[in-house]
Amino acid sequence: MSKIKFIVAAAAAALVGQASRLGAEPEKSFVYTSADEVPFKSPLGLGPAQAVLFGDPSKPGVYVVRVRFPPGHHSNPHFHSRDRHAVVVKGTWWNGVGEELDFNKARPVTAGSYVLHPAGGVHWDGAGEEEVVIQITGEGPVETTQVGAPGAPQGYWPKPK
Repeated sequence: MSKIKFIVAAAAAALVGQASRLGAEPEKSFVYTSADEVPFKSPLGLGPAQAVLFGDPSKPGVYVVRVRFPPGHHSNPHFHSRDRHAVVVKGTWWNGVGEELDFNKARPVTAGSYVLHPAGGVHWDGAGEEEVVIQITGEGPVETTQVGAPGAPQGYWPKPK
């Protein structure tokens, strides 16, 4: 590298460093969240709970959320406005496709598995006899639309046959 190129590169690096100190470019830092620190919240104080780990699903950009289903709890048929990528962190997550809740057609998805819920794809999901934790990654803003009878109960998941 010539002496002039080296000086120009060093000056550019110094300017970038100075700009970040002046607030022109926010610094990112590592974020560590242990499993017992995940801030799960349930809107009703029972049933499925969610924790936003990164970003905000209601705003533009990437987000990461975790959802915890207590044993026997499930969602009702719904769909999302954008693709969502789910990984099962704990337990066996039961997934069904379509507008009808038919627990005998639910597919068991075990810990470590990946599921794509495509935008507009009607589905329902939940836990069988054990607690289930899933991690969802997507791009916001995303909306969830319930399908079927309004106010349908999110009740106990019968044991699939």
